[in-house]
This record gives sequence, structure tokens and C-alpha cells, in this order.
Amino acid sequence: MTSPRSIFRSASSTISTNTIVSSLLAVQTSGRGFVDLTGEVAKFVDDAAAKEGAVTLFIRHTSASLTIQENADPSVLSDLTTALARLAPQDAGWSHDTEGPDDMPAHVKTMLTATSLHIPVLNGQLALGTWQAIYLVEHRRRAHRREVVLQFIGQARA
Repeated sequence: MTSPRSIFRSASSTISTNTIVSSLLAVQTSGRGFVDLTGEVAKFVDDAAAKEGAVTLFIRHTSASLTIQENADPSVLSDLTTALARLAPQDAGWSHDTEGPDDMPAHVKTMLTATSLHIPVLNGQLALGTWQAIYLVEHRRRAHRREVVLQFIGQARA
């Protein structure tokens, strides 16, 4: 059992929501792998004059996904790619192969990851941890143009 002294919660803050800002982010991938969106999302938050609230990302595809992962060591992304390939291998005898042999594994990988993310915005900044970054994960071998809907809901700077 956890001792009460090992847990701390800051004082709650309350805001009045007065802003909803939306934008569509187009991302050209170069094939299977991770694309760091952190800078673009931070720029969107700044352009939205966000102060307190949350930003939501939603990818409009079924063979690519979104994730928050470590940004310090590139081997993490390489190992994640390996893990996803093991969980949904191309040669698993899939029935659906309309768009090629990597199509169904890409759908499974998307199902295992996420199509949307919700990130708090505190004092005008994404509340990400020190080593966290926001990534679009392309699950297909060839390049694709992907669309991510960005939306900030909260209080704008005065």
C-alpha cells in the first residue's frame, strides 16, 4: 500500500473556456516510421494564443496513428517499429490485401496504438514530460499524405 506522503497533488485551478481553435495539419510521410509533430503542435498552441486548456489531435486515417513517446534516444523508435512488426507481421495470412500486403498489418497497428491524443496546455505550453514527443506513426511502406485535425479548447491569453 502506498504511503499518503508519497503522493502530492497541486492545488486545483479553474478556468472559463472561451476559445475553440481548429486547424488541419497535412503531413507527408516517407514511408514506415515516426514523424515528430511536437514542434508543429506547439506552434499551433502558440498561434491559438492558448493559455490554459487542452489540445486534441485526431488522425483521419486507418493505417497510420498517433503516439507520445520518448524523444531522447532514437533506438526507442526503432525498437517500437520492431515490436509493432512482431505484433502484426505482414506474412500472417491476412484476408484483406486490397491495397497491398502491408495494408492489413497497418490497420492492426493503428488499432493497437491511437487515432487521437489529448494533451493539457498549462501556461501556454504543452504539458509534456521532459523526454516526451508527439509522433505520427506511418504503418505503410510507401509515402503517404496524412491529415491530423488539431483543436485547442480552453482559455486564450488576454
